[in-house]
Amino acid sequence: MPASPAMAPASFAARSSVALVSAGRPTCLPTSLSSAFLSVLPRGSNVSVPCAPRVFSRALSVRASAEPLEICVKASATYPDKLGDCPFTQRILLTLEEKQLPYDMKLVDLANKPEWFLKLYPEGKVPVIKIEDKWIADSDVIAQSLEEKYPEPSLVTPPEKATAGAKIFPTFIGFLKSKDPSDGTEQALLTELTSFNDYIKENGPFINGERISAADLSLGPKLYHLEIALGHYKNWAVPESLAYVRNYMKVFSLAECGTVCLKWSVYPALHGKTRRVWAIADGPCRQDCKLAN
Repeated sequence: MPASPAMAPASFAARSSVALVSAGRPTCLPTSLSSAFLSVLPRGSNVSVPCAPRVFSRALSVRASAEPLEICVKASATYPDKLGDCPFTQRILLTLEEKQLPYDMKLVDLANKPEWFLKLYPEGKVPVIKIEDKWIADSDVIAQSLEEKYPEPSLVTPPEKATAGAKIFPTFIGFLKSKDPSDGTEQALLTELTSFNDYIKENGPFINGERISAADLSLGPKLYHLEIALGHYKNWAVPESLAYVRNYMKVFSLAECGTVCLKWSVYPALHGKTRRVWAIADGPCRQDCKLAN
């Protein structure tokens, strides 16, 4: 993770009988988000809560007085006390961050689903979030429910723009799983990335122009996984010729702002929100992405 100027560290607060303390390492956000908190759970924690979920609170400045939303998320396969490699969960966490909604994460070991989780949601899927005493699954449904209940700031993507980049993830999965270099899966991915590059060049910097929208928060984590998994398994990276895609991906990475900040004024703010989500998952996310498939 890139180094950052120090400011007062924040910590997770567990609502179970066990309190987890942050690693004590100073962390920071861009100055545009100095009022928000960034929390980092220590890697390799010895805390064990066998009969109750691990619950970690996220308090954001604007709506800190609101009751935190409970959300069950995939735990890392390698570091059970950290967030795992689920782009659909990361999409919802970024949505909550963008809307400045406080939330409590319950980490779920999907390989050995705990009894408390199955009692909450018998279907056993993640992410699942509790909104108005009802547990809701499916990231599309969750995102829509959050938009309806918390319409400001609006993350609505116009229907005519909502499908931009939508085919990248399935073609990425096809290429990742491919064993035959000549089966056309790499070219299929390049075709979709090129199409998205042209779209962002013409309509960007985001899918809905100057404003971040739900479509970006859905696609961004998937591109993050594309970068990690294809780099590890295929020694493959998005070509430098697709400069607009590469710059778009930087928004959803832990890379330093760089020159892209000079062009995209909204970038530092979103970058900070992405850092808050990635900070509790980056190491495990990268490792789990490599272990998947």
